[in-house]
Amino acid sequence: MKNSFFLISALFLFCSISKTVAQASYQKTEPVAFSRINIEDNFWKPRINAVSSVLIPACLGWAEPNIRNFEKVTANKGEKADGLWFVDSDLYKVLEGIGNSLKNNPDPALEKKTDLWIDKIAAAQMPDGYLNTYFQLGRLNERWTNYGYHETYCAGHLIEAGIAYYNTTGKRKLLDVGIRFANHIDSTFRLQNRHYVTGHEEIELALVKLYKTTGEKKYLELAHWFLEQRGRGYRPYPATDICHSREWYDDYVQDFPLKEWTKIRGHAVRAMYLYTGAVDVEAAKNDSGYMTAIKQVWEDVVYRNMYITGGIGSSNDNEGFSQGYDLPNEKAYTETCASIGMVFWNNRMNLLTGESKYADVLERSLYNGALDGLSLSGDKHYYCNPLASSGTHERGGGLNCCSSNLTRFIESVGDYIYAKSNDALWVNLFIGNSGTVVIKNRKVQVTQVTNYPWDGKVQISVAPEKQTEFDMYIRIPGWATNQPVPGNTYRFLDNSSEKISLALNGVPAIFKMVNGYAVVRKTWKKGDVVSLNMPMPVRRIVAIDAIKDDRNRVALQRGPLVYCFEHVDNDGKAMNIVLPDNISFTSEFKSELLNGIVVLKAEAPVALVSADGLNVGSVKRKITAIPYFSWANRGKGEMELWVPRSISRVVLFAD
Repeated sequence: MKNSFFLISALFLFCSISKTVAQASYQKTEPVAFSRINIEDNFWKPRINAVSSVLIPACLGWAEPNIRNFEKVTANKGEKADGLWFVDSDLYKVLEGIGNSLKNNPDPALEKKTDLWIDKIAAAQMPDGYLNTYFQLGRLNERWTNYGYHETYCAGHLIEAGIAYYNTTGKRKLLDVGIRFANHIDSTFRLQNRHYVTGHEEIELALVKLYKTTGEKKYLELAHWFLEQRGRGYRPYPATDICHSREWYDDYVQDFPLKEWTKIRGHAVRAMYLYTGAVDVEAAKNDSGYMTAIKQVWEDVVYRNMYITGGIGSSNDNEGFSQGYDLPNEKAYTETCASIGMVFWNNRMNLLTGESKYADVLERSLYNGALDGLSLSGDKHYYCNPLASSGTHERGGGLNCCSSNLTRFIESVGDYIYAKSNDALWVNLFIGNSGTVVIKNRKVQVTQVTNYPWDGKVQISVAPEKQTEFDMYIRIPGWATNQPVPGNTYRFLDNSSEKISLALNGVPAIFKMVNGYAVVRKTWKKGDVVSLNMPMPVRRIVAIDAIKDDRNRVALQRGPLVYCFEHVDNDGKAMNIVLPDNISFTSEFKSELLNGIVVLKAEAPVALVSADGLNVGSVKRKITAIPYFSWANRGKGEMELWVPRSISRVVLFAD
């Protein structure tokens, strides 16, 4: 009997340890924060500096009406809010961007001004923790009454801003405002028989960040509670013309049980924030309950609903998804915030699984879909990112969700370069940088030297404080192995015979491929250098016939960058260009053009048009393609990304 007791006790202990180990290893890697990384390259550093020196000051000017709302609340003179119900969120995103910027580019004057604005925000908070100027200014009786308003969305961005500012400056005031608001939300909603479905998802991921910052588990439980509210019939249906039908409305706001949903639906930005939050909750709770469904949704997005640029959300009707393969080019909605959301979501999926396909999609969305949203000057942006233009599109200014989102996103791009586990370093993006990572409780200095994305040569140097054995996982992008995107929606027209090469200290490296990563295992010492070379030939991409707008058309890609033709470089037109399959391209770096880019050049047919708009033949001319992210920086005019492979497919516009 005694032996049986010890046997059962030992078995129980073994099962407990096994469960703990399984839970601890559920998330494959953890991120290396941008605050530990110094970006030093010629591509991203100037963009980060432009956000710090141009976009953030512009946003602060545009945000003056937003901060006046907080002043109105404190003055208590019965004034109404200036702006709509989500107006606070744009200010909070700029403050998060400032928190990130002060790490990259310390600025005492900017920090002092930000502290003054934070004082005004804190002064407007109600004693019970509630804070939303739209409702506090004459609509307080309406708070928490309309599921369509963005109260939790604004709260989420407040929380993220407070965390970012605290992480950089050590100052808690804005963080404490966010904590009090989170406590108010928790005590208001997480009660027996109380329900609430968030109007615009965002707070879910913010609450997980707050849990990680404070260690307070109730914030994680509240995030999970919000996820579990969806799809249970708690959200009332607003009978308005814009909502079309109950089904349309439920899809639009993702009001469905997450564990049962396998198709992407509705508003693209909301969906990205929802799935990012869901993965965050899964990882923090060590619970795989949502993952089967989320992986199927991811496949639906990438395989059937994503543009070659990594942009998503083709429909203006719902700022989101319509049906699979409905991907028009000139009418593409493809909101900048949705591409940023794709980076958030795919980063979490990569951290959770250790699979490079998620980092491949992240890179595509980053360099093409999201980066296109910001002008080269830094003070203008695109809300939507079409893949063709007959000359009607132009970048704008002003404070909105996209301009404010870009401030925080570009400043924190270093978040996506590295990940780590206890015994491995993961290299996900190729950006010139230096930083410190802790592996096996030892500091390891890591340095990347590269001219990416203009060429594919990357040197990765390590300098551990003591010789340390660990694995280095180096992502080999799909574009370098003849697969532009996961799935079969897009494919290279021809396979390239050029292969990547990997060397260690000047000799060919011994490595194995695991989930898209080249894995090098050794005892690393100071001065060890891994050299990766990824050839960058010009590649032609074709799409599946189900995408009717891309039939018999071709897109160009070099390295991670998708290219387009713009009017400025092609005799004032772009939609008359034809790319037969036998046309060959040369590539050339132009330091004086568009802040320095690699252009693609060829001689190809261009269609001729008569005065009445008829196609009257073609003539060969020199043509030039530029990276898609760099278009629309030289005035309005034609642009084409998917180019006809034959003259019969040209759509002409008469002068």
